Amino acid sequence: MLITLTGYMGCGKSTVGSLVADALGCPFLDLDALIEKKAGKTIPQIFAADGEESFRRLEKKLLEETVKKYAESTAVLALGGGTVTVPGAPMLLREKTLCIYLKASLETLQDRLEGQTDGRPLAGEGFAERLGRRLPLYEQAARIILDTDGCKPEEIADEIIISCL
Repeated sequence: MLITLTGYMGCGKSTVGSLVADALGCPFLDLDALIEKKAGKTIPQIFAADGEESFRRLEKKLLEETVKKYAESTAVLALGGGTVTVPGAPMLLREKTLCIYLKASLETLQDRLEGQTDGRPLAGEGFAERLGRRLPLYEQAARIILDTDGCKPEEIADEIIISCL
């Protein structure tokens, strides 16, 4: 089973995902890292040189490949904050993975990202509006929604592990 973690930037997908994979003894994958490796560029470089649309096409391709590759084995995949905006992604995630939405309030997300926006091309202007547009997509993709406000990454990881048993 592929466990996918979705949510807005700063919700803890990579941190929590790594903890869950360690606890389950399975691979941890980060979709953004897979994209950077395939493109041979960082995400900000992809956005600057090729634009968001090109980035999303590559993201969709790698998401589909990863879902197919891990259909019969266990792995944890941290998605990008905008993966759910790719046409067809919410349904693919809900039907073919155990998609968990790490929900966090705008205030929590802003606190977590303070001083850490390098490498995040969409962390600036329009942050709150973008979050508002994506909320229904996160909920549509997820089988499980975990509120992460006030929680430590280890607590969230424990909840996910319990959900998988």
